[in-house]
Amino acid sequence: MEIKVGQTVSVLDEDLTGTVVSVKAGKVVVCCDGFDLEFAENELVVIDDAINTSEVAPSVEALKEKQLPKRRQQSQKKKAKDKYQPTFEVDLHIHQLTDTPGRMTNHDMLTLQVDTARRQLEFAIRKRFQKMVFIHGVGEGVLKMELEYLFGRYNVKYYDADYKKYGLGATEVYIYQNATPDSN
Repeated sequence: MEIKVGQTVSVLDEDLTGTVVSVKAGKVVVCCDGFDLEFAENELVVIDDAINTSEVAPSVEALKEKQLPKRRQQSQKKKAKDKYQPTFEVDLHIHQLTDTPGRMTNHDMLTLQVDTARRQLEFAIRKRFQKMVFIHGVGEGVLKMELEYLFGRYNVKYYDADYKKYGLGATEVYIYQNATPDSN
């Protein structure tokens, strides 16, 4: 098959298509996206519609080989680390727990926060949640110390939560499934 000036061609080993600008001694100059590129005739396939289909048939096979197989759509799988991310979060910031934090003393606010944490932890144990996160903020660390004291009374393991997601102001709690709260 003879390549002629003005035909549209595709390069076999690359993802390039363009128009033939010149043909000289087996070398073909193709204009692809504004750039003139030189190829050997055997590296090109004519894809012009005006050509006889009997001439194109071998080229169609070459084009099929050129096309990459389409990726199969996979169902969205969760990454292993995402499977074990806690889904139960408890925000203990005082403005999340009450509408009137200005009327409360520091002791009242701390008591409300610790009581909320205790109720939510017992709820998670009853519902058999494996992990949960308490968002307490950074502050002076008083609430965090109180939470650690609270967690010590239950059969749980606690550690700082994911820094990327929560920063320094959160504690993740792992609840042992056969655990019941101590009756101290």
